[in-house]
Amino acid sequence: MNETGRRAFCSLLLAAPAFAETDQERAKRVIDAALAALGGSRYLAMRDRVETGRAYSFYREELSGLSIAKIYTRYLTRPEPPVPAFLGIRERETFGKKEDSGVLLTETEGYEVTFRGARPIPSEQYDRFRESTLRNILYIVRQRLGEPGLTFESRGSDVMDNQPVEIVDITDNDNRLVTVHFQISTKLPVRQITERRDPKTRERIEEVTRFTKFRDVGGGVMWPFTIQRERNGEKIFEIFSESVVINQGLTDNLFTLPANIKILGKKK
Repeated sequence: MNETGRRAFCSLLLAAPAFAETDQERAKRVIDAALAALGGSRYLAMRDRVETGRAYSFYREELSGLSIAKIYTRYLTRPEPPVPAFLGIRERETFGKKEDSGVLLTETEGYEVTFRGARPIPSEQYDRFRESTLRNILYIVRQRLGEPGLTFESRGSDVMDNQPVEIVDITDNDNRLVTVHFQISTKLPVRQITERRDPKTRERIEEVTRFTKFRDVGGGVMWPFTIQRERNGEKIFEIFSESVVINQGLTDNLFTLPANIKILGKKK
């Protein structure tokens, strides 16, 4: 190598650190790209959503429930500045063609609702809803970006299910850790892994969620039409949406128990 070549090579070596990304910068770039792929400002402005399709629940990898399902979701306005672990969502999950039974979940409580009345769900079931929501990448991007204590760190790239992915660890102020795989070509999240401890047994619980068949559900907002969840290697839930629509003007009465409904006792 001649003198000119050596100088050019040394210049490249010296310049490299200035352009190299840190793990945090790379992770932030991946998250920003994912938000843009999901719809950017339109995704952040999504006020509500209605998913209609078929829901399956599983026990020991065998089908234990199948139902026509309709899931109504409404996002609450988050406080500014953001508050750590703010749960800003309400859901009403209804089953059957007549939607005569279901589950109501708010930011503070949950009920099983049937023609007999409304029964408070067990606290551990509500806690699972809360934890699953706070750890869901689609919720994190919609409601938790900019939250104090929320950090992102890249774990590099890999190949998962024959598709190249970027891997990012997301940790919040309470040390919840979510590892998310983003497809490199689409920038969309396709898989996430979370770990927690059973509050009673303290045994480790690993949950894996897969998001597939993203489609435009209005104005460039993307949403997965198939969502599958596993717990400790066993499939526990799967939904195949036939229709997903957003910004339907869902009002409070859909997520509030009627004043005259009978409140039933908790299951023993």
